[in-house]
Amino acid sequence: MVCNADCVISNVVAKWPSSVHDSRIFRASEIYQCLSQGEFSGVLLGDRGYGCQPFLLTPFTDPQEAQQAYNHAHARTRARVEMTFGLLKARFHCLHKLRVNPVRACDITVACAVLHNVACLRKERAPRVPPAMDWDNPAIFPDDDSGRLLRDQYVLNYFS
Repeated sequence: MVCNADCVISNVVAKWPSSVHDSRIFRASEIYQCLSQGEFSGVLLGDRGYGCQPFLLTPFTDPQEAQQAYNHAHARTRARVEMTFGLLKARFHCLHKLRVNPVRACDITVACAVLHNVACLRKERAPRVPPAMDWDNPAIFPDDDSGRLLRDQYVLNYFS
């Protein structure tokens, strides 16, 4: 899922089993293809489970001083993604344990995301969200050199 700072979901890929690593799903997604080919501009934020790309910035593994400031800003911004997952699961308890066939599970997940967006856009009262989970995954794809260079440039321009 991709969301914005208002917790509105703008992209959902719900056709993979939950055992598949998030970064593998992302690499196979249409949004990854569009971003990597320059069809979309902008930058997404990912956790350490993703390889750093020019369009997907990740935190530094062993940050130095200015990199720590970047990591802090990254974590605060990415917290909205985690909040979105929490809101979605708090609104739709069925997402905790779907006991339906995989195709039906995909449809339910997308429907819940759409209804969540409707609730956000209508400024419906948000449900209580349980404490945040740690969504960080171990990386399975290496960082891209151009992604690391862009991340370093962000640190130089905004955090040094």
